[in-house]
Amino acid sequence: MTIRVFLKMYRMIKMRQNPVDYARSLGVHIGVNCRILAMTDGTFGSEPYLVNLGNHVSVTAGVSFVTHDGGVWLFRDKYPEIEIFAPISVGNNVFIGIKSIIMPGVTIGNDCIIAAGSIVTRSVPDGSVIGGIPAKLIKSVDDYRKKIDKTAFYIKGLSAEEKKLKLLRHFANKE
Repeated sequence: MTIRVFLKMYRMIKMRQNPVDYARSLGVHIGVNCRILAMTDGTFGSEPYLVNLGNHVSVTAGVSFVTHDGGVWLFRDKYPEIEIFAPISVGNNVFIGIKSIIMPGVTIGNDCIIAAGSIVTRSVPDGSVIGGIPAKLIKSVDDYRKKIDKTAFYIKGLSAEEKKLKLLRHFANKE
């Protein structure tokens, strides 16, 4: 086994064992009570030290933080040293859905939900639910909360078997 292969395996193990600590070791600023699900080498891009996550932030699988503008490649012949970077800041109490992309210079406010598959190209105000390509305001977090009241389950503390039985009973009655 080459040293390169060994180091890659070591990084992957560390990333899976404790993704928050691993991200911090890369320079990502991370608050308390955060979770990073299924982190990869590409989650925080090539400038992870330009990413700041507040408290109680959930980064789900396949999320990418892009802190640079690769489009300047078009100008490299004329301007070989050109680069564009911008930091990304995520507030407190934020959920970033699966396979979302957060672009350079974006600030996501507090109490926000980023829908799965979104490409966030502009800053997001507090209390927003956004989604799409490019991401746009869908509704407020308050409106989202009112909507989910009709379909929410309060079963977080149940065992896997208890959860399965409750859900199967519930949805069997709907048919």
